Amino acid sequence: MRKKNPHKREELLEKCFDCFCKYGLEGTSTEKLAKACGMSSGNIFHYFNTKDEIVIDSTAYCMAKVENEFMEKAPKDLADVPRFLREIPYWTAKEHGEKYRFMYQVYTSPKFRKYGTEFFAGATKRYTEYAKSLEPLIGIPWQVIQPLIYTFVRASVHYALFEDEEYLLPQMRLLEAAVPMFREKYASQTHDGKSE
Repeated sequence: MRKKNPHKREELLEKCFDCFCKYGLEGTSTEKLAKACGMSSGNIFHYFNTKDEIVIDSTAYCMAKVENEFMEKAPKDLADVPRFLREIPYWTAKEHGEKYRFMYQVYTSPKFRKYGTEFFAGATKRYTEYAKSLEPLIGIPWQVIQPLIYTFVRASVHYALFEDEEYLLPQMRLLEAAVPMFREKYASQTHDGKSE
């Protein structure tokens, strides 16, 4: 494989991904990708073997970056949850809406679906670890936090895709009400589930 200079390759992955987001999967030619990268069509294949490789690698790399940005803004304690629920869906729609739309175009394509399965399996693992890290901070078992995270992420991504507040807002209100209720419920229990 001709993958020289990993830093240059990462820079190209981002430029290619932005190009795909602008033109879509079918509308992005090798020529457009090369132009976005400031090189000839032949030179781009110094870093990638095929156009499919560019699709797969740029989507995985850039969506992992999106997920990292998302997690950097995640609440670290109970007091920050309301702010997070109110602000982050709008922030991620503004910053990442195009990226989510392209990601779903790729990962729902029969040609690339297995890569989507791998990506989302990794996301599930990361969200589970995050839920476990929150358990001691907010006093809710991670097994309860995990589906709350899934609900939040799904609603936020749906909003980023379609800007549908009728879908978003009821779920945010539900989460904002549920977190304190779960906190109160589990505050009076020991780790083995019996009341103190």
